[in-house]
Amino acid sequence: MLFLSEPERKAWQRQLGEIEASAAEPKAFRPEVRANLMPAFHFFVGTALLARNQTGLGRSWLSTGARHEDPGLITNAFVNGFLERHHGRLEAPTVCFADARPYVHFTTVPQMRTARANLVKQITDSLPAILHPFRFLDIGCGDGTLTAAVLNAMRTAGKTGDKIEVLLLDPSVGMLDVAMRTLERECPGVPVRRLQARCEDAAESISEHYDLALAALSIHHMPLETKLQMLSRLRDRFDHLVLFELDGDHDAPQLHSPELALSLYQTYGRMMHFVSAHEAHPGVTAACIDNFWMTEMVSFLTQERGRRTDYHMLRIQWRALFDKALGREFSCRADCTAYGDEFMELFTLHYGRH
Repeated sequence: MLFLSEPERKAWQRQLGEIEASAAEPKAFRPEVRANLMPAFHFFVGTALLARNQTGLGRSWLSTGARHEDPGLITNAFVNGFLERHHGRLEAPTVCFADARPYVHFTTVPQMRTARANLVKQITDSLPAILHPFRFLDIGCGDGTLTAAVLNAMRTAGKTGDKIEVLLLDPSVGMLDVAMRTLERECPGVPVRRLQARCEDAAESISEHYDLALAALSIHHMPLETKLQMLSRLRDRFDHLVLFELDGDHDAPQLHSPELALSLYQTYGRMMHFVSAHEAHPGVTAACIDNFWMTEMVSFLTQERGRRTDYHMLRIQWRALFDKALGREFSCRADCTAYGDEFMELFTLHYGRH
């Protein structure tokens, strides 16, 4: 992922103020911006203006930016398409995961299949053999396919015996229903319980101890301070914690900041490209983009920190958080890239008790 220097960050912020004050159209303003970051700057300006109800000017900046985008990173075009489908308003059309189908479709795109396959191998390689009854806690289980893949891979590798117990934790009833059916089909005979709760509330509901807790794209929905509280409370409930996450600078940066916009432009734009390039029914693709990725992006672009729905962090920030929350009883056992390119990365982080 590309980053801004401090002078660049200040220049972007200053130029946004100048554009807003003068209502400058793109053709009348010459930004002081690296050439390869020009589309991202247009995204920064356009979305900030949209959020401030300068709709026409904002869309003009997005449209101009879209004409110069890399074919594999067309974030301005995606936002413009979303606006056309939603009456020009930068408003979330739905609640994420109210319908499980957009998320399920996202997990089937080739890049996610690769990342999840690498994650499963990285878990299997880094965990010790646990041959007593293996207890597995899936924090934010989604549709359960990853849960099943991890369990079956560990059994195949001889890392577990036949006695396995699973607790699926997710705030979505729809996701839990799908996950229960998935485990019944893919892991017959494995006892599975479910708990409908947010992970930040789970410490009050979980009394059992688990060999492995997996958090795959599931604990970035809270700011750093809440993550710290949650992990500090749950740390006595597991011996190993595996995190699978998007490397993004979406927690500390404030609303309308250049660093937040640049990270979103790259990470969310790349993910939406993966979804749109994967063959599927057009309605499913549109739902995945609008009801999943754009719904989250709108929150980032319109809500202050503390109210937004997501708080991805950079890999180095997760390492610092785990060191602080889990303490000296745990150490890092794996820090691996599951998928990566110039613009975005998905990674695996495994901490284990000594």
